[in-house]
Amino acid sequence: MLAFLGAAALALGAVFIAEFGDKSQLLVLAFATRHAALPVIAGIVVAAATIQGLSVAIGAALGAALPETLITVIAGVAFLGVAAWTLRDTGDDEDDAQLAKQPSRERSALALAAVVAGTFIIGELGDKTMLATVALAARQDPIATWVGATTGMVAANLVAVAVGRQIGARLSPNVIRIGSAALFAVAGVLVLVSALG
Repeated sequence: MLAFLGAAALALGAVFIAEFGDKSQLLVLAFATRHAALPVIAGIVVAAATIQGLSVAIGAALGAALPETLITVIAGVAFLGVAAWTLRDTGDDEDDAQLAKQPSRERSALALAAVVAGTFIIGELGDKTMLATVALAARQDPIATWVGATTGMVAANLVAVAVGRQIGARLSPNVIRIGSAALFAVAGVLVLVSALG
């Protein structure tokens, strides 16, 4: 049990530190400035569990099977797509509590969680946190590594959600929409430049 806890703690610490300042964390920040926290957090949890599971189970095989450049180009294009979606979405000013009561808005929350999860997963493919998890899983218990790495990734991104919610409460919806789109677009361009350069 101590070995399991030690392996989980090591993975948690390594991924928590590696995730700070990462492009996926910046994307979470952008999502959190414009949207309710719960769907964003749900998307993060699903994405973190998925990407860390991939890292532990087939991370090394995935890296060998797909060219790194292809993965990076897909991520860059996805970020640019989310930037365009963000600019197009004008949002509305209704209270989040009232929105939660409406069935169509519940579907929108599920759709948002899916978009957050998908964007996050694509952004993490081949990233330093994925590589760190692959390296740790090769040396220690894979289940402990998955639990620790997932927890570390979620914890680091909860910080981004908290910061994003504070920014969202202080700025106008139009400024947030344009700023969020700019963050996504910058991330997309940087990813594409790194892939093609």
